[in-house]
Amino acid sequence: MSANPHTPVTGEELAHAFEEDQGPPDLSPFSVEDWAALAVFWGMALCVFLQFFTRYVLNNSFAWTEEIAINCLVVVVFLGSVMCVRFSRHIHVDVLYHYMSARLARVLATFVDVVRIGFFAYACKLLWRYVNIVSRERMVTVDLPRSIVFYTVFAAFVLMLLRSLQVAWRNWRRGYSVLERPEAFDGTGV
Repeated sequence: MSANPHTPVTGEELAHAFEEDQGPPDLSPFSVEDWAALAVFWGMALCVFLQFFTRYVLNNSFAWTEEIAINCLVVVVFLGSVMCVRFSRHIHVDVLYHYMSARLARVLATFVDVVRIGFFAYACKLLWRYVNIVSRERMVTVDLPRSIVFYTVFAAFVLMLLRSLQVAWRNWRRGYSVLERPEAFDGTGV
């Protein structure tokens, strides 16, 4: 066995490997909520950087950066969940579908769609009630209403409900879901 199992690559060859023309990026799979989540994510990153900088470089940390970063994280999680619903990327178990008949798999996948819609509808109802109860609370370090975060999370749940309806409709029209045929959704088409 040789001491160097890898083909030697020069720095010049490595630098030119990234020059391949990939063409323009395809942004069509992304929706408005994805861009909103990205903007909030970068706002959170800015707050975390500002907190790090003021704490370790200036030795005088801003207290408000932690609370804003935490609230941004909450918003990013729920807005990101909308994308997961739209692409059917939440955790699911599809191994059972390989061992059952196509008809039974279709019935079970439709049941999963109905349960998901029901869950998000009920979550919207509960969250609306919760937001109305705590809508007058203020943030601790910044004089802003906490309802900004709560209403954003509520809007994310409404979007998840709408995206669940959209996914269920597409599954029904297509005749199968990601649970029944995961290979049709992974980009390989195997």
